Amino acid sequence: MRLNHALERVGLALAGRAGARLAAQLGFHAGRMTLLRRVMALPDPQPSTPRVLGVDDFATRRGQTYSTVLTCGETHRVVDVLPTRDSGPLAAWLATHPGVEIICRDRAGAYAEGARLGAPAAIQVADRFHLWQGVGRAVETCVAAHRERLRIPTPSRSMDVYSSKDNPVRVDPAPDGRRAQGKKAAHALVRELLAQGHSRRAIARHLGWGLNTVLRYARASHWQDTLRENRPRPTRLDPYKPYLERRFAAGCTSVTRLHRELLADNASVTHQMVRAYIATLRAAPPQAPPPPPTVRQVTGWLTRHPTALSEDERAALKDVLARCPELDTAAGHVRDFGEILTHRLGSTLPAWINAVDASQLPGLTNFALHLLRDLDAVTAGLTLHWSSGGTEGAVNRIKKIKRQLYGRAGFELLRKMILLQ
Repeated sequence: MRLNHALERVGLALAGRAGARLAAQLGFHAGRMTLLRRVMALPDPQPSTPRVLGVDDFATRRGQTYSTVLTCGETHRVVDVLPTRDSGPLAAWLATHPGVEIICRDRAGAYAEGARLGAPAAIQVADRFHLWQGVGRAVETCVAAHRERLRIPTPSRSMDVYSSKDNPVRVDPAPDGRRAQGKKAAHALVRELLAQGHSRRAIARHLGWGLNTVLRYARASHWQDTLRENRPRPTRLDPYKPYLERRFAAGCTSVTRLHRELLADNASVTHQMVRAYIATLRAAPPQAPPPPPTVRQVTGWLTRHPTALSEDERAALKDVLARCPELDTAAGHVRDFGEILTHRLGSTLPAWINAVDASQLPGLTNFALHLLRDLDAVTAGLTLHWSSGGTEGAVNRIKKIKRQLYGRAGFELLRKMILLQ
């Protein structure tokens, strides 16, 4: 019995191959299938029906098949695992486990339908993290629609406009090249298939593309919006670049001297790093205008708490909002939603939706109107203290178990490992 118990513990902790290697080191001659059979023979735990139920999905094969994990909202322990993320299994589970009073979930329509069918008297609570995540995506769409306003006007730009008929107004050229042409053709193809009445999933299957790729083209008003900006990779020199720029502007152009100053500050940078960056400063034209902020940068400034922004970021955001009244209005809506979320003012949500609808801002207006489809759950999520935080933690632990099983475990074995750990 002690040997069987030891093999069960090893199998639960390390699964098949790794467990077999440990068992051999301990003097137990047990193969990987023996350990897995011991695990599968263990009885399932029989927890009581939770009063607060957390529901979320996780990928058994990313982008293809998904399952559902159910957790107790009070103890954060896994209660059960369902084979799909459809509404049917969830409704059946709730029907056989009466007593659930509160259901914390994301805003997936299948979970809302399953909860409504299986536990019609339960209060559904939309998770606040997913709501704020949705605000972030809506703000990014709004900022992208006004990307031209992000550029800082300079005197050199004003010289590009001439009153003579022989010198027409110069405009920025559209992105060119093979990559740009491919983006343009893909955007036109997706738009054409949508106009023919095909669904986004059907288009993804027909073209052999990922669903997220099709969604990106479908949501873009112009094909230029699908171009992602190439950001430089971070380096060890990044924290010291402002210092080098100040010293260079003050007249210190010696690479050796600047490198010694950084080493005296315990900076782990090489002479070659400093020399390469100083070369870029020397090649830069004098008084070159700073590059405009990217869409993602402005989105981050709008969705982060003002106290989390640096002085430079606050100044840059103030400048952007002064140039674009639409983004200034969007910033006010984001702040108001943050107040509702932080202080649990769910009763004021309809007024916020009406205000956003009246402003007719790209992205944000669609997000606000979409909340009306799930208004009761969203209002409960912005009023009650329950959330899906514990369920998200369970999903992270499930990812560890999947890696431990090399991603090859069937549903029954994966479910057993999840429940028993």
